[in-house]
This record gives sequence, structure tokens and C-alpha cells, in this order.
Amino acid sequence: MSEKAAGIPQAFILLAGCCLPILGAVLLAPVLPLMEQHFADDPHVSTLVPISLTIPALMIALFAPLSGTIADRFGRKRCLLICIGFYGLCGILPLWLDSLGLIVLSRAGIGIAEAGIMTCCTALMGDYFHGRQRERIFALQMVATSLSAAIFIALGGVLAQHDWRVPFWIYSAGFIFLPLMAALLWEPAARQTDAQPENVTLAPMPWRPLLPLCLLSLFAGISLFIVPVQAGYLLNLLSVDDPAKIGMTMGANQLGVLIGAASFRLISRFRRSVVMMAAFALTATGSLLMASAAQHLLLTLAVTLCGIGLGIMLPSLITSIMALVDFNQRGRAAGMFNAMIFLGEFISPLLVLSITRGVTTVIPHALTIIAALQLLIAILVVIRVLPVRSPAVAFDS
Repeated sequence: MSEKAAGIPQAFILLAGCCLPILGAVLLAPVLPLMEQHFADDPHVSTLVPISLTIPALMIALFAPLSGTIADRFGRKRCLLICIGFYGLCGILPLWLDSLGLIVLSRAGIGIAEAGIMTCCTALMGDYFHGRQRERIFALQMVATSLSAAIFIALGGVLAQHDWRVPFWIYSAGFIFLPLMAALLWEPAARQTDAQPENVTLAPMPWRPLLPLCLLSLFAGISLFIVPVQAGYLLNLLSVDDPAKIGMTMGANQLGVLIGAASFRLISRFRRSVVMMAAFALTATGSLLMASAAQHLLLTLAVTLCGIGLGIMLPSLITSIMALVDFNQRGRAAGMFNAMIFLGEFISPLLVLSITRGVTTVIPHALTIIAALQLLIAILVVIRVLPVRSPAVAFDS
């Protein structure tokens, strides 16, 4: 059976699907104080409320590899539709739950669903698009998720003015996407030729070239959460408490991500190792400037450089990974990439905390150590200790 030609509708729906899991990370941030007030009588409120925000990321890290195996064996579209339905159901449950423990459990369910959504959407992008198109859509994925993060966190704050439960209605978007994905997406031709799902033989993964990229993805996830978590503390050290200035700083980081992702298409013509080296070097430079910034303007420049590096780094990593695997390995590869990114995000604040021991004034020292590690990775990549495929290989996939 010949493969259908994917176009703008498929690209749009898959990019939108990749944005849905961002809700799990940012939607509740503005309503956490209101949740703590509502459940003030719960003796574990100070622990369970923050966990309700972070547990989806942990579930993605744990379940993304499993969802990739399921997608490879039983089909990407089938797995995606089930996860989208489960996402909508778990997402709106807190509208009626009066137990904080049950809300945390529903949030864990959202994380499991998001693991499948991100894995299947990423794998289908690799299935539907090839060469330059594939690089373009993975760069657009970074742009879309960055924009959606800014939009969702603002939307959550606006909706929470009425009631802390109101933002949970946004998760009903899963039920809107379900019929759209069912109509616009299809199983790739390689899957359609399989007689029975249980007869699909999963080829062993090429772990030797993949493991360095998995390690790079883990550290990319750690780097990704440095600015969102630590920049606020650095601004406090600089005696910056003006909401407009704080918003400008965070917005500069997102602008940097957009610039980096938009430029990836242009610089991807260079050797992949050079592109990856540049990404980690830019991020390291930004981290060093964050650690040494004595003025708000310098800190804003620093977070912008970090964003540019990350905007280049993430599409370069996923494109390199997809270049190393074939059809029956692509779901597992996407699952492993997402697992490493979200595990890194979960580890990031814990890593800084282990260095600072909770002392805010030590954060610049912690960022200097992380910057040194980022610079070391850049050097290892360029001298081929951590091998990265070149664009020529990726374009043939």
C-alpha cells in the first residue's frame, strides 16, 4: 500500500497535539495558592499541592518508553487516540473531586496520557515527513510548545480569577482533538501491511549510537528548566521585584527559544556535531552570564542566550535520533527522547538544590558548575567523544 502524502493539516494537528502536554506543566502554576487555601484543612496540603504540578512530568519520564513500545507494536494512531481520550477524562476530573489525593491521582493519569500523546505525535512526525521537511517540523515543534507555554500560563491565571477549578475545563480540548485526529491522521503504510498487531516483530534498538544522544537529551532537559526555576531567585538577589521586569525576563527566554528554533533550519546544513556544539556552547555562555550578572539587563541577555541554545539543541537532538532508527523503532526512540527530556526537567531543581543546600545566594555558584558541564559537553561533542550523526545521514532517512 502506498504511503499518503502528509501536508499542512497533519502538521498542524500533530504540532497542536504536542502542545497539549504543556498544559500539565504550566496550567496549574497560577492556581496553586488558591488550591492551598481551598484544601487548608488537609494535613498534607503543603506537599500534595506542589506534587499536583510536577507529577505529570515524572509520569512522562516513567511511561514514555513504555508508550513508545506500545506504539511500535500496536500502531501510532490507535495509541494516540486512546491517550487523547484518557487525557481529556483525567484532565477534567478535578472539576468534581473534593479530595486532594484524588486530584493528584488524576494528575498522574494526565502524565501517563501525555507520555503517549508526545511519543505518538513525535513518532508520526518522523513517519509522515522526511529530510528537510522533518527538520522543519521538529523546529516548529519547539516554536509551538514555547508559544503555548506562554499562552497557557497566562490563560490559567485569567481563568483562575473566577475559581481555581475553572482552568481544568481547558483539558476538555482532548475531546475536541479526538475526532480531528481520527479524521486527519492514518497509520503509516508500513503499519498497514502488518496482518496482526501481535505478529509485529520489534527490531532491537541501535543502543550504541543512541545512548550518547539519550545522555545529551537528559542534560538538555536539565538545562531547559534552569531559567524557569532559577531566574526568579536571581532576580530577587538583584532586588528586582517589579512584575513587568520579571515578565520581560521570562519573555526574553521564550523569545530566545523561538529565535533558536527558527534558525535551526538554516544552520542545520552544517555538520550535526558542529550544530550541537554551538547549542551547548550558547547555553553554557548564557548560564555563566546568569551566574555573574550584576544588572537586570545582563540577566535578560543571559536568559535570551540560554533560550537560543535550547531552541537549537532540542530539534537537533530529536532529528539526530530519528535518523538512527527505522519505522518499527521510531515509537520507542520518541518515547526515550521524551523520557530523557522530562526526567531532566524533574532532576533540574533537585540538582541545583543539592549544590545550594537551599541557600539562595549560592545559586550563582551552582549555575557556574552547570555551565562548566554544558561547555564540557560541547567540547566532547565536537571532538566526537559523544558522536552525533551528520545532516547528510539525517536527510536520507
